[in-house]
Amino acid sequence: MSRQNCWEFKKCGREPGGLKSKEMGACPAAGETKFDQINEGDNAGRVCWVVAGTFCGGKVQGTFAHKLTSCMQCEFYKQVEKEHGREAVLLKNILEKANQPGAK
Repeated sequence: MSRQNCWEFKKCGREPGGLKSKEMGACPAAGETKFDQINEGDNAGRVCWVVAGTFCGGKVQGTFAHKLTSCMQCEFYKQVEKEHGREAVLLKNILEKANQPGAK
């Protein structure tokens, strides 16, 4: 079963080449390659909550620390958690991957 990335779930149009990408720019989650395939997503498409500057709720979100609480209330976050259950990559592991030397 194919898993949706955040931009597909939210239908925001900010994926590269999306309807709103020219107007608002591509979402940083869509281009963040160091998280590719985590939770079966493209780039950071299934871990968008760890990427600063995503556009949710009608405005650009801030740093990871500022946005995490609201992201944990997001329907997409809850969907990823539901789909992966115990198999979901833990937040700690995502952050460790981001800080590895040579990460994409």
